[in-house]
Amino acid sequence: QVLLLESGGGLVQAGVSLRLSCAASGRTFSSYVMGWYRQPPGKEREFVAFIWTANTVYADSVKDRFTISRDNAKNTVYLQMNSLKPEDTAVYYCAAATKYYSGRDYRQDRNYDYWGQGTQVTVSS
Repeated sequence: QVLLLESGGGLVQAGVSLRLSCAASGRTFSSYVMGWYRQPPGKEREFVAFIWTANTVYADSVKDRFTISRDNAKNTVYLQMNSLKPEDTAVYYCAAATKYYSGRDYRQDRNYDYWGQGTQVTVSS
């Protein structure tokens, strides 16, 4: 069982930055694939970014504005969000896959084993 706890959400104005954190339990965190997803109001959950070792992948909508990173010593993954836009408003979830399988597309949420409860990010115009 892996527990994930997101933090760092809030209400901000467009153009500012925000950093989300996700603390994970587990002794082999460094081997986890860690993903960030978001669910805008009234919409389906969508992929934001994932990280495995030092490899990162981003959704086109956040590329060049968001950065995913991890601190394995702290069992934590981060999502640095810059130049926030009202369309970034969503509940943000982190997800963990405890083992990496080559050939799996970790942009697909079905490939993650554990999910956090989410943190709300609201961007006002």
